[in-house]
Amino acid sequence: MLRRFLLLLACSAALTGCRPTRIERRAALEREILAIVDSMRATVGVAAVLGPGDTLAIGPHIAFPMASVYKLHQALAVLDSLDRGALPLDMPIPVGPSDLRPDTWSPLRDARPGGGYELPIAELLTYSIAWSDNNACDLLFRFLGGPETANRHIKRLGLGDTAIATDEQTMHADPTTQFLNRTSPIDAVRLLERFRRGELSNARHTEFLLRTLLATVTGPNKLKGLLPPDVRVAHKTGNGFRDRQGIMAADNDIGIVFLPDGRAYSIAVFVTESRECDSLDAAVIARISRCIYDYFEACPQSPR
Repeated sequence: MLRRFLLLLACSAALTGCRPTRIERRAALEREILAIVDSMRATVGVAAVLGPGDTLAIGPHIAFPMASVYKLHQALAVLDSLDRGALPLDMPIPVGPSDLRPDTWSPLRDARPGGGYELPIAELLTYSIAWSDNNACDLLFRFLGGPETANRHIKRLGLGDTAIATDEQTMHADPTTQFLNRTSPIDAVRLLERFRRGELSNARHTEFLLRTLLATVTGPNKLKGLLPPDVRVAHKTGNGFRDRQGIMAADNDIGIVFLPDGRAYSIAVFVTESRECDSLDAAVIARISRCIYDYFEACPQSPR
């Protein structure tokens, strides 16, 4: 009887000792991220899904300008349109000379100048997501019928803090319009989590988009910047314009981090109204990303 009592007591002590440890780690993580955020001459929003029913969020419902992050939302709308119309990923899209604007970021234009050819939607999506190509993005908007189609799709997903109202050509002509495409940190991770669970597209489209996000070449110094090389990150970056006072409208990265032990988590970091340099904005995103990673490393039993 005494042995049974001592065994129960030991189990109880182990359980009560474990719970405060996780709570303390969670509180320490939040303090660490808040200290990083407070060090910036900028508005920074963060959301990270730490476990079922546990989302760390700073500025969760602030409307941040998305910059090119919205290309992920657009891609989901494109894949939904293909699915509804029973259209293939290799459906050809004509690319004319006027579609390859010279005054914007466009690896597509640089690789295949001149126009006068067709590209499959899958290739345009790869340029738009993995390379953040602005001309490819606007070609995809033409396929959809404009930003309003992507916006309707996002609203159907229940993302109340998110809006897509303009395209790349408009934002380059009038940089003030870059604030029209917006989302919140909490909406961003909700979208990522639903995508990660395969709820937003059919299996083939989900696999294709995940591969494309994993192949992203932009922003290697953001979410991925301080993570070990064996940690895979499926992410979409975004950079806005600076105004005449040098204030940056947006420097963002959102993604799904896949740990070597099989766990995964969604994270979004948005920076706006930044008076810091580009490298410091990116460094802050990388530091916050590393904090979240270290939390998971310290809690190997976190269910995900």
